[in-house]
This record gives sequence, structure tokens and C-alpha cells, in this order.
Amino acid sequence: MRMNPIARSIVMLAGTLSLAALGLAGCGKSPATSAVSGGVQAAVTGASGGEHGSATAPADVGGMAGRTGELTDPDNLTMVFLYYDLAGIAPPIDQWVEEDNRVNYARGADKATLRKTVRAEFDAGLAAVHGVGVIHLTANADLSPYDPTYGEFTVGALSPGAAYTFKAQGQTISLKFDNGLAAQSWSVPKEQAQAIADKIGNDTLTLDATLSIRKTFPGSRGGTIVAHVVSWNLRDAGNGATLARAQVPAG
Repeated sequence: MRMNPIARSIVMLAGTLSLAALGLAGCGKSPATSAVSGGVQAAVTGASGGEHGSATAPADVGGMAGRTGELTDPDNLTMVFLYYDLAGIAPPIDQWVEEDNRVNYARGADKATLRKTVRAEFDAGLAAVHGVGVIHLTANADLSPYDPTYGEFTVGALSPGAAYTFKAQGQTISLKFDNGLAAQSWSVPKEQAQAIADKIGNDTLTLDATLSIRKTFPGSRGGTIVAHVVSWNLRDAGNGATLARAQVPAG
């Protein structure tokens, strides 16, 4: 099939740009984006810093439309509050108040006042998570050695079987991912893999992941929050230097 002159010029220009991009990737001065079909594309960088990914959560997913609030590394009690808010279930605040040590061990004359104080704290905690739809999570990356067969590293902290547990007020909340298979796979061309492995050495890597909440499942004395991994960063746990940033393909 013959191309007209304009089409031929576009093809030639695209080829020139592709060669230029490959040249930048190989020179070691610019971030090298690795891309292998089926895996996460990550920009390898030498910049320092420990910021979370800046990607925004997908809109209107899993019935969580309008939840634009964000939490960064929430503690156990905050995640319990969040679960109840997400699930639309009234938490057993009366029980929590009575079980609180400040009330439980108080003198009878002081109990009424302390009940009001403790209840106000729980109410404030619940109000603070209302509308939250994004979680920024920090964890040990648990990065695997490079697998030349599949051309990838695996971020164990994002694996399909990964679960993060939060316990407070007699409740147990699990945080899991609905796209762990895609999120865990960091595809890297073989010619770049050794340089990355050398840069990591024996260092421990920290994962900063941005998660979009999708849904909840009830459980006995608690439940599960299911989130979608939107993006992640890998950084050196010692000096905070960022190794890679990635956007997880939508799906």
C-alpha cells in the first residue's frame, strides 16, 4: 500500500521521535521509562524525596462517587472509623464509650462527664473520615529479585494476597486490593534490570501507594475495605531517595 507524502512524513517523524526517546533512556541522565506488555510502566529516577504519588482516584467507582477526602497512613482507630463510614453502618459507640478505660475505671461521680468527653472524641473521629475515598499507604515494598523470564520485578506489598490489618475497639479491619496482579508487576527491559538491581543493592525499599477505595465487605466484628492501586513510588528506606514512580494501568 503506497502512502501519500503527508502520511510518509508523519511515519518518518514518529520513527525519529522513537529513536530519540530510546537514546535518552540509554544515556542515564533522564528518567528511563520501562515498558513491557502487561506490566506496570515505571519511571526510574535518581531524584530524592518520599512523596506519595500525585495521581487522583478514578471517579465514580464502586459506588464511592463524591468521596474526595484523603488519608495518609491512617492509624488503627481511624481505619475502623473509616470502615463504618464507608459501609454506612452505625458503629457501637455506646459500647465503645463504656469499654473505654477512662469511663470503665472512673469513680461513679465522674462517669457521666467522662462519657460525654469520650463520646465527643469518637464523634469527632467519625466526622473526620466522612467523605474519604483515597488512602496514601506506606509499607515495606518487599521487592523481588528480577525475573528475566517475565521481564519484571514484583512489588510484594501490592500482591493479590496482600492484606493490611488494623485493630481497634475490638474491631478488625482488613485493607485489600482489587488490582494487585497488575499493580505488583513492574516490567523492566532486561538491559535496564541489572542497573536497577545494582542501584538497590542490599537496601530496604519503602513503598508509597495511592489507593482509591472501591467497596467494603462486612465481617465478624469488623470488615474489609477493598481499594484500587492507582500509583506507587519506591524509595530507599534509609535516605529517602526515590528509585521509581509508576502509574498502574486502569482496569
